[in-house]
Amino acid sequence: MRLRFFRRCRLLVLSLLLPGRLLAQPAPLPAPEGRFLKQTVLVGEPLDYELRYEHAPGLEVVFPDSLARFAPFEYAGKTYYPTRTRHGRSLDRAVYHLRTFRLDSVQTLALPVAVLQGEDTLSVLPAPSRVRLRRTAPAGAGPALPALRQNLALQPVEPAFNYPYWLAGALAVLLLLAGSAALFRRPLTRRYQAYKLRKNHGYFLAQFARHVERFDLSRSATNVERAVVLWKNYLAGLENSGLNSFTTREIVAYFENDVDVRKALTATDKVIYGNLQSEDAREVDRAFQRLRGFAERRYASVVQ
Repeated sequence: MRLRFFRRCRLLVLSLLLPGRLLAQPAPLPAPEGRFLKQTVLVGEPLDYELRYEHAPGLEVVFPDSLARFAPFEYAGKTYYPTRTRHGRSLDRAVYHLRTFRLDSVQTLALPVAVLQGEDTLSVLPAPSRVRLRRTAPAGAGPALPALRQNLALQPVEPAFNYPYWLAGALAVLLLLAGSAALFRRPLTRRYQAYKLRKNHGYFLAQFARHVERFDLSRSATNVERAVVLWKNYLAGLENSGLNSFTTREIVAYFENDVDVRKALTATDKVIYGNLQSEDAREVDRAFQRLRGFAERRYASVVQ
């Protein structure tokens, strides 16, 4: 009796729980539809794959993006369409733009659709869609290829201009020149200044001697004036001053009343601004000697 009672109780409990479990199971999700928009395709030709999914409006549906697996095809882009809901059913649709470079005669693709249900994500696959590859090369084997022959002989190659090495070499030379200029700047500057002074001094002596020679031939006061102007200009450049615009008194004072300068300029002023007398010619010759000698002494004091 007790055994029958327990069996009846067990059957009663199962009869109460079993319908509840059956009611709690979710209804199966509908499968999406995927298809190619044309039946044949060439290698590298654009190909569109349409994915459609009709579902209840309350479902959260996620279509594949560019990171999905499209093999054996290559992803080139996509076009999404907004969700449309009619008569209690929602329709999501997207067109994927693909390309293929595989040589398989028949190629298939089935893109899954993700459905979010709480904390779970279900992947729903459509039926595989097929597309045929249209070949353009003639069927059958091509012409026989010639037998390959090994050739290990070196071929001459025209040398190329090595720009990086040349630029690096030019930069190194410029740095070396800049360093040398910075290191030897003062000695080089001194040598250059000495060269200029020596050249100017030689030019002055030659021109001064020419004016003296002309004076000896013509005994003209004009040659005396030209010689004095040349002497003033040379000393102005040598002393880096404005001696060429000074008067005779200012020049004598500038050179601290030097005897040769004072006597020479006094004699030349007498000839330039007065009448040249025969007895003044000797004094002018001595004045030329004094002016040339003073210029040489000033040049020697500057170049030391």
